[in-house]
Amino acid sequence: MSNPDLIAGVPADRLARISLREARRYAASRPRSFKVLQKDAGPFLGRVPMHWMKDWPMPFPLVVARAAGARLEDIDGYGIDDFCLGDTGSMFGHSPAPVAKAIRRQAGRGLTYMLPTEEALAVGHLLVERFGNFRWQIATTATDANRFALRVARAVTGRRKVLVFNGCYHGTVDDAMVVHDQGRTLNRPGLVGQVADLSDVAVCVEFNDIAAVEAALATGEIAAVLTEPVMTNSCMVLPQAGFHDGLRTLTRRHGALLIIDETHTISSGLGGYARVHSLSPDILVVGKCVAGGMPTAVWGVTEEVAGRLAAYDETRGPGHSGMGTTLSANPMQFACLRATLDKVMTPKAYGRMEKGAERLQNGLADVIARYKAPWHVVRVGARVEFICAPGPLRNGAEAAAAHQPRLEGAIHTMLLNRGCLIAPFHNMMLVSPATKKAQIDRLIAAFDEALSDLFA
Repeated sequence: MSNPDLIAGVPADRLARISLREARRYAASRPRSFKVLQKDAGPFLGRVPMHWMKDWPMPFPLVVARAAGARLEDIDGYGIDDFCLGDTGSMFGHSPAPVAKAIRRQAGRGLTYMLPTEEALAVGHLLVERFGNFRWQIATTATDANRFALRVARAVTGRRKVLVFNGCYHGTVDDAMVVHDQGRTLNRPGLVGQVADLSDVAVCVEFNDIAAVEAALATGEIAAVLTEPVMTNSCMVLPQAGFHDGLRTLTRRHGALLIIDETHTISSGLGGYARVHSLSPDILVVGKCVAGGMPTAVWGVTEEVAGRLAAYDETRGPGHSGMGTTLSANPMQFACLRATLDKVMTPKAYGRMEKGAERLQNGLADVIARYKAPWHVVRVGARVEFICAPGPLRNGAEAAAAHQPRLEGAIHTMLLNRGCLIAPFHNMMLVSPATKKAQIDRLIAAFDEALSDLFA
């Protein structure tokens, strides 16, 4: 029986005292950030430029002055080791030199003209070299790319539903905003202004439950399975042995497409998880850091799907496709894509990232073991998480149960007060090619100090 006075092994009253102490310490140390936000943020809805900026667990956001490599500096003068890295958007470090150079060069040539450039044509070959023999399109966000991929899947299969996994996140794609609840697919709680019943277009089952996948596909209603190869937008869930082979076999058997969203799992290694683990998706989506931090996503289809889409297009009447936005595939994106794919996203960079992430994983695990905390650490390439529950986790339901917002928020603020920034979601940490051993060791030491307080 669980102890209501303990939260993941930490006494609730102690956690409350530490949380208050750390919040006060943060607020007292950043008077300029607080003053600027109070004075100048009024014109923004909710007093932040984007509502997620309120989801950080500290009392108010820090205001950034500059960033370089794997370091931030805020306007109060604090230097911070950055392991959040824009929640993967800057996974290769802030403003990699080749990308910054490409931006300066392209800025003098024009920012957008809705026509291709020679650089764009070179990028197509680099995408094939890095990710595989797909036929590519450029989007601005992974949300857009996933949305377009689903349109293609529905067009070529003639089916209406997508299968997604409980606890998944594929950007703000409506179809994926569902949960699995006692065998039913329901709209995810908390959606703003949602008026449609998303179960009309989506089926949600648990990750790693291949029997549930087969049952859903057997209905003949599923156009595509949309999945990350590792669940990353919950407490991280790894695929069990045979799960991906099962997905590929079943989707082919039942005539559904397999869409793999690598937006976070690009951390897995050169070419992403699908390339590293020899997966064979029909459609591949990559976003976030693919252009070194410039808002960009790419999506590609196999030659077979491209042929089916071409045949479908011949039957389609004139009108809007529902795919594409005016500013997508602009020349600045291509300049940054080329620099990233050719000079930043390299085997050497991934080697440094893997080595550093392994150091971080081992250090955090040693601290957890020393304090006998009922927690675990999980890693996918350069991406590391500590999870305040025993593991490994098997699915989205277990990941949701493992999430401890009060405890995670306190640890986040404790680490930030000690000079280390991790993601505000699910204790995620990234090691970039610019991250130094000393930064990793400082994070491990700060984590040790935090657990010393929590488990004193």
